[in-house]
Amino acid sequence: MMKTLVKVSQFVNKTFALWVVIFGIAGFAFPEIFKQIGPWIAPLLGVVMFGMGLTLSPIDFRDIFRRPRDVALGVVAQFTIMPSVAFLICYAMNLPPEVAVGLILLGCCPGGTASNVVTFLARGDVALSVTITSCTTLLAPVMTPALMYLFASQWLSIDPVAMFMSIVQIILLPIAAGVFVHKLLGHRIDGAVAALPLVSVGAIVLIAAAVTAVSRTQLMNTGLLVFTAVVIHNAFGMLFGYFVGKWTGMNLAKRKCLAFEVGMQNSGLGVALASVHFAASPMTALPSALAALWHNVTGPMLATLFQNWRESDEKASFFDHMEASLTTTPTLEPATQKVLVD
Repeated sequence: MMKTLVKVSQFVNKTFALWVVIFGIAGFAFPEIFKQIGPWIAPLLGVVMFGMGLTLSPIDFRDIFRRPRDVALGVVAQFTIMPSVAFLICYAMNLPPEVAVGLILLGCCPGGTASNVVTFLARGDVALSVTITSCTTLLAPVMTPALMYLFASQWLSIDPVAMFMSIVQIILLPIAAGVFVHKLLGHRIDGAVAALPLVSVGAIVLIAAAVTAVSRTQLMNTGLLVFTAVVIHNAFGMLFGYFVGKWTGMNLAKRKCLAFEVGMQNSGLGVALASVHFAASPMTALPSALAALWHNVTGPMLATLFQNWRESDEKASFFDHMEASLTTTPTLEPATQKVLVD
């Protein structure tokens, strides 16, 4: 039973982008049905964050002390490159205020957990990826509102205190609850952890469908413009993330990690915050909703390209062994056993 559940979870994660497309189309075609999910967007993301908490352990943070420079570079790059790039895109493309705020909100969000998975597939530094994702997520209640106030307040009114409280409720409290339950029950919840990807994918695709339904009219008018902005934002994030690693002397595995950590955001959080704080401007949620799809397309594509990039002294047999372990064992090491959803 457990092996079957793991196989189904792996299949759902591999086809995640497809499910986002299917439910996005459903939300567009049947808006009255999926609009009803709108009030549940924040609780749905809380479920995803609770699942992340169930998989966290002290080992995920050991790299903070083992290699603080690498972790600090990743965290700083995430919270400087993506908001700045979003801000420049808004001016360069002369985006409407609602879209501009939505793109900057996406850029101000922490890294998405899908980056951990694609880093593994790309033969990157998975332990570093998990640590950076965890750190940016825990810093989000402070960093995201502060950056939003700095970059987006010229377009719409930003209440950083209210946004701080929302992120605490949506992210920190569910993660803390997940960590507590994991500590309390230990291996007795292994079955639930195995099912987490199914729950997470379900939550994210419902969120995407709800946003599409609410923004149906605006999507028909400006959808191509928003999608173009999201594509450019993602591309520059991955490019700059990689070169930050290169310019600071990181090895290839770390550079791959930074490309994904910087370029892939927690788009579900962006959708939830937009829905709560900019409900009167539904277009603000659209960049994050489109990013939920696009990041899960470009991430695996870049990972496939990266698979063949190796240092001159890097042995392929080590990664081949990792791949064999992934396909033959029902559970993964803590660094890769994460909620596999952006």
